[in-house]
Amino acid sequence: MTSVLERALGPDFGRLHPRLRERFGFASEDGVGCVGTGVMSRIWRGSPLVVPFLRLGATRHILFPEQGEQIPFSVENYAYRDGYGRETLSVVRTFEVAPHRRRRFDAALVYSAPRGSIVDFLGTHQHFAVDLHARADRRGGLWIRTGQQRYGRCRFPVALSGSALLHEWWDSGGDCFRIDVRVRNRYLGLLFAYRGRFTVQYVNTGTAPVPAAARPLRENPAV
Repeated sequence: MTSVLERALGPDFGRLHPRLRERFGFASEDGVGCVGTGVMSRIWRGSPLVVPFLRLGATRHILFPEQGEQIPFSVENYAYRDGYGRETLSVVRTFEVAPHRRRRFDAALVYSAPRGSIVDFLGTHQHFAVDLHARADRRGGLWIRTGQQRYGRCRFPVALSGSALLHEWWDSGGDCFRIDVRVRNRYLGLLFAYRGRFTVQYVNTGTAPVPAAARPLRENPAV
């Protein structure tokens, strides 16, 4: 079985740094999960106009309004077959934004052959679906940018959409992964961003099954 990201990148997958290939190269049949822990050196947002949008997103684990520095962070990646039999990769990010307050940013990635891209189902109920286009750079880093966005089966208006760009790479000097994410709107500018570092451990999902918290409450059948 081929991983979601390997299917999306094709031959370009081999250009990723070996640590990134290990991190994103497993599928559900491999019985492996990847759990990262680290610190976001900075989390920030744009204009106060975006705060209501971010607060609404936080109710479904899609973005959030808090800002800060040196925020403890974790990311859980598990490969599993969803309720529709699709190979899926969880991306559950948890941010300790304040004492006794956590915010989550959840996604489930599925490869869509008709679209020729990954489909990123966002949040607890997967109402939002976003096409993701991935590439490897010359240094073995991973870039992912968003494409068309949909709410249910309807295309989401550009004026209300957020365009995201993710860069993740292996820092050999720091012996860690580094990540930088920026979400922008065509008219409002920056919506939300974070950058930081983390290390990972691999877990055996044969002896420790995929946690229920890493799966959405509702799955979207559309690709």
